Amino acid sequence: QLQLVESGGGLVQPGGSLRLSCAASGFRLDFYYIGWFRQAPGKEREGVSCISSADGSTNTADSVKGRFTISRDNAKSTVYLQLNSLKAEETDVYYCAAIGSWTLTAGHAMYQMTENEYAIWGQGTQVSVSA
Repeated sequence: QLQLVESGGGLVQPGGSLRLSCAASGFRLDFYYIGWFRQAPGKEREGVSCISSADGSTNTADSVKGRFTISRDNAKSTVYLQLNSLKAEETDVYYCAAIGSWTLTAGHAMYQMTENEYAIWGQGTQVSVSA
């Protein structure tokens, strides 16, 4: 069974930091592009940052650029999202998702952060930013 498991969420004060992890189970993560998305109650899910499988190219939303950093450790089959300078309005459930690098639309999925192109999803981890 192909699974992604997110961890690292929690409660943090505004301006604080967290590091989220996305671990693969049942498949090798290094053959997949990985995206991080987030969703608040009543709002649409939005793309945050994505990373390619081979050369580590990344794409990051303008709203978090300079504060959030995506990285991957293929030996550990894990992708990370470092969240710095968090804002209260970034209280969301954060999800990671995977699309196979062999998929014709993988590049599009990465650079457009189109969630419906990602085939495997984790259950999400809650990030709460509050004083």
